[in-house]
Amino acid sequence: MISSAAPGGGGSPGGRCRPGEWVQIESILLKPGERAPQVPEDTQAVPLVMRAKGFATAGAEIGDEMEVRTIIGRLLRGRLIAVNPPYEHDYGRPLPELMPVAMELRAFLTANGPDAAAPEPTRGGESP
Repeated sequence: MISSAAPGGGGSPGGRCRPGEWVQIESILLKPGERAPQVPEDTQAVPLVMRAKGFATAGAEIGDEMEVRTIIGRLLRGRLIAVNPPYEHDYGRPLPELMPVAMELRAFLTANGPDAAAPEPTRGGESP
């Protein structure tokens, strides 16, 4: 994942960061073959990579080795991979089995009020 400034993000042009800009770095912590023996073979075949976001301590170009200061103040070194990176996490796909829960809870609260005790869970769709 190597990218320049995120669209509309206000990062420096051309994949260069300035001191103090929000950036993402990458560093190889363990090379293939250096991982613990109990790790599965397919996992052992790839490096253990750290990616971290923080504020650049100096200017750098994408691909340069650099240092960042994280939100909690840690200093980390790695290769610059993104300037002004977006947050890209989510909670995954919705579980179909859980989709009706919100509607059931809303119906229960409407019928019994917000201070009512929650009903006992049912197993396998059985009615209580």
